[in-house]
This record gives sequence, C-alpha cells and structure tokens, in this order.
Amino acid sequence: MRLDGIHHVTCITGDAPRNVDFYVRVLGLRMVKKTVNQDDPTVYHLFYADERGSPGADITFFEYPGVRPGRAGAGMVHTVTWRVGSPDALDFWAERLAGEGIAAHRDEDRLPFADPEGLGLELRVVETDDEPLVARHPEIPEELALQGFDGVGAFTYDLEQSRAFLEGALGFAADGDAAYDVRGPRRGSRYAYDRTDERGLGGGGTVHHVAWSSSMEEHEAWQRRIAESGARPTPVIDRFWFRSIYFREPSGVLFEVATVGPGFAADEPLESLGERLVLPPAFEHLRPEIEPRLTPLPSPRELTRR
Repeated sequence: MRLDGIHHVTCITGDAPRNVDFYVRVLGLRMVKKTVNQDDPTVYHLFYADERGSPGADITFFEYPGVRPGRAGAGMVHTVTWRVGSPDALDFWAERLAGEGIAAHRDEDRLPFADPEGLGLELRVVETDDEPLVARHPEIPEELALQGFDGVGAFTYDLEQSRAFLEGALGFAADGDAAYDVRGPRRGSRYAYDRTDERGLGGGGTVHHVAWSSSMEEHEAWQRRIAESGARPTPVIDRFWFRSIYFREPSGVLFEVATVGPGFAADEPLESLGERLVLPPAFEHLRPEIEPRLTPLPSPRELTRR
C-alpha cells in the first residue's frame, strides 16, 4: 500500500472573513465547501482547493472567532508549500503579494511568505508528472496559478524519533536525513523536519493536522497497519465527503489518513461548490441552531468577479 501524498492540510483561523478574502481573492483558490467542524459544529470548517475540490490541493480552516495567535513548535507543522510551474510564476506571485502588503522574499526556486495570521506558506517551482490542480481566477493566468501541494515542513525535538514509523508503518521514502517522499500511484508530496527545542502553541495561524490520501479500498487496512505499529489510531470516521483515521506520529504531529472520495460534489453541483452552508446529513437537523452562530462571510463568487 502507498499513500498518494497529501490529501488536505487543516489549520486554525480566528477571522473567517479575512481568511476567505486571502485564500480566495489573493491566492486564487476556490472555496469548495462551506460547512462546520463535525467535532464542534458551532464553528466553521472552510475548504479551499482547485476547481474540482481535489485531494492534494485542499487547505482547510476551523474558525474560532478571536482565538489567540498561535506559534508553531515541536510536534507541529510550520510551513505549507504549494507547487508552481515556473520561475515566471514566482515573479508573478512576488509582485501580487507585495501589492497586498505581504512580505515575500524569493530564495532561488522558492517564495516563502505568511498569511495574515502568520501561518507559514511557500511557493516552490517543481517539475513533476503529477496533474496540476488549478483553480480559475480572473486575475491569475492558469499557467501561473498554484498547482496543488508540494509538501509540509514540521518541527521536531529529534530528527530520528519518527524515522522507523514513517518508513515502516506508512511507507514514506527517506530523502536525505530529515525529509521524506510520500508517493502513491496517483501523485505524491514531501514531508520534512526542522529541529527545534521550542514548544508550540496552538491558535490562529497554526496547522491543526495534515491528512494523507488513501484509496477507499485500502483505508481499513491502513487503520490496522497503524494500530499494529504501536500508534493509537481512531476508528474509521465517516466525514461524508471522505473517511478519516487520526493518530499522532512519534514527533507529535497529528496525522490523518483520508479517503479519495466520495468527494465534495456528493451533495451539491460542482459548478456551485462552496456558495452556501452545507451540512452533512447527520447534522442537518441542527441547522436552525448552527446557522445563527456562524460568522457572516463574503461571497467567494463576488471576491473573484472582475
């Protein structure tokens, strides 16, 4: 069994309207699902991805209004990296981000920056046979757009403590002393460590967990393999749009293995994804209680209209 790289990355925001504006209007991603956190349905779970809501392009946010800013430390992801197709794309993004007052300093084939709450982000020029996962945006030419995730970087106290688990249980392939290639039959991505002695603090602008892609057919087998490795995975949880298993890898980073499918078009048309609040069937009866408590959001369609 092989995992098909990153499925999604889930983060925390304290300001959903600003979050929508940045990820839709500025970065050019498409909001593909506006729903609630199924473990705490009083707060949003917002999903941004490519035009089809594909695994491998999907960054998501729980909104806790006014939550204190966080700080990445040991056992946390500190940077989310997207692919772009050329050096010209980095030039485009450096100029676009500067126009928004966002500091971005190019480092050869990389462009690191942060979102408005301090979440570490990066664009990287990558040559790959993986399909580009692109969203349409009137101000961003398709050939310059974000093309899906390249990987994530995490902090750890000890660069070796997770190696046996990642290579053995999960099948990650070592790429140097502190990085791994995670590649399955459909696509791949990277997972890399930086060492730190600093403890992290969860909050706004931090990553909650990173999810890896599994086929539906192999998902239960992954749960068994992870349990047999000595980790403590949850049972398979049905999230309606995909199924999930959660556990912590030895460095402390919260991992999920999520299925490719059923997908975000399971309950609304592809052409109107993300335009209205959608609740999984098990939560629909709570709509009268949930909707009044949620923060009003700008229309994603209006943000990308010329």
